[in-house]
Amino acid sequence: MADENSLFELRRQMTDLVFRTVSLTARERLAPNYVRVRLEGDDLFGFDSPGCDDHMRLFFPEEMPDTVEELRAAPSREYTPLVWGENWLEVEFAVHGDSGVGAMWAANAPIGAKIGVGGPRGSMLIEGRPGSWMLVGDETAIPAIRRFAARIGDAPARIVIEVRGAEDEVEIEAPVAVEWLHRGDAPAGSELIALLESLDEADAVGEAPFVFIAAEQSIVKPGRALLARWGIDPAQAVVKGYWKRGEAEYHAPH
Repeated sequence: MADENSLFELRRQMTDLVFRTVSLTARERLAPNYVRVRLEGDDLFGFDSPGCDDHMRLFFPEEMPDTVEELRAAPSREYTPLVWGENWLEVEFAVHGDSGVGAMWAANAPIGAKIGVGGPRGSMLIEGRPGSWMLVGDETAIPAIRRFAARIGDAPARIVIEVRGAEDEVEIEAPVAVEWLHRGDAPAGSELIALLESLDEADAVGEAPFVFIAAEQSIVKPGRALLARWGIDPAQAVVKGYWKRGEAEYHAPH
């Protein structure tokens, strides 16, 4: 339960690590550089992702191996589950010219191609109800922002997403209008960093906010500085690098 002196608290929950085999059954290009895929398979029975910011690991072997050990040796990347059912799972991928193995698979793999799914192994749960919401991220954070946005209700909120250009904006169901920042050819995160550094106490979105900030690793320092200016306990917020420039195997903190 949330602390009696606050409206909510964040709680970590660990779950058993399970590996599953799934097949690509559908692909939808939501924007020129953004793809949603549907994965299906009986192994998905029992799959769950209770935290909006959950990470699961997708494994992309050339051929599905016989053992979990071999599967775990295949190239892999972390993604946030978007929506799922008894035997299906949908995942979204940001796809650019320099994208890695996962995004290239999402954009180009033939229908029926098989991959592995591991996790989620742990979740961050919001217990109680935040008084307001501040959701900030780049295109890699869109799935998590979608899931958090579904929980906002009628609370004050601000949602800001940085993408390369207007063509990369995607439809997001939320009770407030999404603010889109366009970085063009500037380094990823540059527009978000400028925004965060410009905010002061008067710009706080509301009382008892839940703040979620996720983008390229350089977002962490200005994100934490914003928490300090707004007087927010870091244990009551999520500020993380979802990826790190020049480091393909970067693991986002869970």
